Amino acid sequence: MSRMDEHFMYFAFGSNLFGRRLWLNNPSASFHIVGRLKDYELKFGYSGDNVSTSWHGGSATIEHCPGSEVWGAVWTINNANLSTLDKQEGVARGLHTPLEVSVETEYGPQLCRTYQMNHFRASLTSPQYKKVVCLGAEESGLPAEYLNKLNSIETNGYSGPSILDEIDI
Repeated sequence: MSRMDEHFMYFAFGSNLFGRRLWLNNPSASFHIVGRLKDYELKFGYSGDNVSTSWHGGSATIEHCPGSEVWGAVWTINNANLSTLDKQEGVARGLHTPLEVSVETEYGPQLCRTYQMNHFRASLTSPQYKKVVCLGAEESGLPAEYLNKLNSIETNGYSGPSILDEIDI
C-alpha cells in the first residue's frame, strides 16, 4: 500500500482551519497547502432544528454559488481518522454530508473530502467560533482579502463557555 493510500485529503474552511482545533479529534492531520473552492460560498448556521452546539452559534458550511469562492486549508489525514472526522461533523446523525470536491491549489487541483450542512438554517456564529476560524485562516496563510472578509463576519455576541475553552491558544 502506498503512502497516499493510507491518507485522504481534507478541505477545511471553518473551525478545522485551525490545527489545534482539528487535532482534538484527528491527531494525524498534517497541513498540506492552501486551496480555493470555486463556485461555493461560506455560510453560517445550523442543520435544521439542531441548535444544540458546543460553539453556541452557527457553524460554517458551504453552499453552491456560481462565481463565489471559499478559501481554506487542505490537510492530509490518516484513513484511521476518517471515522473521527465524520463523527465530529455529525454525518451519522444527518447533520452533514461528505462531499468530494476539486480544490484549486498552486500545484493544480486536489481532490478533497469536505462537508456540507444538511437542512441549512442561517444563524449568526459565536465570537469564539469566529475567533477559531480567523486564527486558522491566519495560521494557514489564506489571502489577506479573504481574512479581512472573515474578520468582518457579524457574531451573536455569546460570551459564555464553549469548545474554545478546550483549545490551547
